[in-house]
Amino acid sequence: MADTAHFGARQVPLGDKQALVDDVFRSVARRYDLMNDLMSFGLHRAWKDALVTAIDPPRRGPFTYLDIAGGTGDVALRVLAAGGEATRVTVCDINPDMLAIGRERAAAKGLGDALTFIEANAEALPFSERSFDAASIAFGIRNVTRIETALAEAFRVLKIGGKFLCLEFSAVDVPGLDRLYEFYSFNVIPALGRVVAGDAQSYRYLVESIRRFPNPQAFAAMLRAAGFARVTHKTMSGGIVALHSGWRL
Repeated sequence: MADTAHFGARQVPLGDKQALVDDVFRSVARRYDLMNDLMSFGLHRAWKDALVTAIDPPRRGPFTYLDIAGGTGDVALRVLAAGGEATRVTVCDINPDMLAIGRERAAAKGLGDALTFIEANAEALPFSERSFDAASIAFGIRNVTRIETALAEAFRVLKIGGKFLCLEFSAVDVPGLDRLYEFYSFNVIPALGRVVAGDAQSYRYLVESIRRFPNPQAFAAMLRAAGFARVTHKTMSGGIVALHSGWRL
């Protein structure tokens, strides 16, 4: 229905989803990155390294990058480390608790103007058209209420020739691994969330949201509908995650 949205396995009123998602990330913010390490057995680091390699920030010359839903700054810090002195990164996230952690990390590293944090909704980015050389969203697009709107906004703020990347969970395509992954996701991850983050329900939502996310072919069609060209994707770790890309040409 047009006036509802998926919140994990549930259908909720469209206007309610954002507040529910906010509650999830407010609850898990302080343990979010630790849980990523535990849940993925550290694999999320390799997946994010692949994302940064695809972003390919230049070692020389200016480069502006937008990290959408990048709260804690995990990807943003990797991009800054890979880029040159003229690399400038903006993190936008709708959740102030996640942003607070990111700002603490940036301050501890003394990054100054190289890294900026802005509280903003991916569906209404507060930036001018054609502002960034590249933009990405890592494990955040499935939490957006209107995915098509967020993709259109990412397209809008990219410069001509700019690249958009989306790192997101996908559908396991290895026989046997799919059943093991299903059991692990719905039984182990919520229990781990209860022990480490004190919140099993939020991690059950995160697992359920993965199952609701479009398959790579369907998401590629959404990217093309938003205006992106040369749309591609590659799967990693047996299809557990996919790295999607598209260009504004």
